Amino acid sequence: MQIVTTHKNTDFDGIASMIAATLIYPEAIPVLPKMINPNVRAFLSIHKDLFNIHGTDEIKPDKVKRLIVVDVNKWGRLEQMTPLRQKEDLDIILWDHHPDRGDISANWACQEEMGANITLMLRHLKKENKTISPVHATLFMAGLHEDTGSLMFPSTKAEDAYAAAYLLEHKADLNVLGSFLRPAYGEKQKDVLFEMLKNETRAKINGYTVSFNKLHIEGHVGNLSVVVHMYREIMNVDAAFGIFTGRGQGKCIVIGRSIAEELDVGSIMRSMGGGGHPGAGSAMLNFVNSDTVEQMIRDLIEGNQKSSIQISDVMSFPVFTVSSDTTMEQVAILLRQKGCTGIPVVDDNKLAGIISRRDFRKIRKESNLSAPVKAYMTTDNITIEPGKSPMHAARLMVKHDIGRLPVIENGNIIGIITRSDVMNYFYDLLPS
Repeated sequence: MQIVTTHKNTDFDGIASMIAATLIYPEAIPVLPKMINPNVRAFLSIHKDLFNIHGTDEIKPDKVKRLIVVDVNKWGRLEQMTPLRQKEDLDIILWDHHPDRGDISANWACQEEMGANITLMLRHLKKENKTISPVHATLFMAGLHEDTGSLMFPSTKAEDAYAAAYLLEHKADLNVLGSFLRPAYGEKQKDVLFEMLKNETRAKINGYTVSFNKLHIEGHVGNLSVVVHMYREIMNVDAAFGIFTGRGQGKCIVIGRSIAEELDVGSIMRSMGGGGHPGAGSAMLNFVNSDTVEQMIRDLIEGNQKSSIQISDVMSFPVFTVSSDTTMEQVAILLRQKGCTGIPVVDDNKLAGIISRRDFRKIRKESNLSAPVKAYMTTDNITIEPGKSPMHAARLMVKHDIGRLPVIENGNIIGIITRSDVMNYFYDLLPS
């Protein structure tokens, strides 16, 4: 017997990858965990008979000769597959797109970082010229859109976009897609969100604004990920973590959402035994109180996040400056010579202001060019620290409509970062 399975709390990428595996390995039986996402359950309520899906209780481990695992690389995230882990003659095939490496040792594996796992499998299906029906294409598109955030998550690759085009060519139905990807949000979810907002907290950790919310829930409430997503948006924080207890004996579920590129929620959740992507992740913990979970996350944000590019890595230095008594005419000459759009004004080693080409619009007659720069410079100085991220710099530039930020450390200007520096970072144009 050959079986193909995926992770618990199965999402669309998981179920899509399972069905794709049955096209690649026609003799494999798809085995679906009991715990699946509500939108996947809704889709399967209509389409289940088309895919001959089995439950984990229907499988006899001693009969299984080949195990195909998709969209996951850890034994602990599979449902009722522990007996297979002990089989010495088991042939294991692994398809996974996550950046980390788990504990499943496969005889053959396709492990490559990608926005969606289904993209890796579509690559093989295209190569083998396998037939894909409109139903298959629609399911595969659901997996791709969900795991890439409709191609907007930072983890999205170019191949994900090509895969989406390929599926559209095979008549993926976007109307069906919209119906099943729309998350359910009802009275229970509203009640949880209301309770979270009543008990909201904020903390500044490693330069990020983070909100933790610990809540005990009676009974079952689905789609908590939607609630945490809405909570983060309402709170307007870099990241939010919902820590929910009461959903089972000794169980604690943690759900995180982040918009800070360098604050990798998926990495944090993987450190806690769960999984996810840079902007979203979750973990299920046993016999851990919520205060301990919060402290674990704080520690991970403070010390165990992957090192990322900081302002000090992309800023320009040493900084060319002028004093406040420099004439506007001299500044105009310097701006042309240096080919820049603005210069910091520094007196006694302290930042006094910024003079930019935009400030020259204030000059009404030529005689004003002999006036000192302090008469026209901008003194409402927006600055940044060297340990901040280019993303933080970009947000400040957008918020205040400015083209450069002096980099200040211990009260002294040590560099400057411009729009050009930020654009070079975003488009990966930094020198290696």
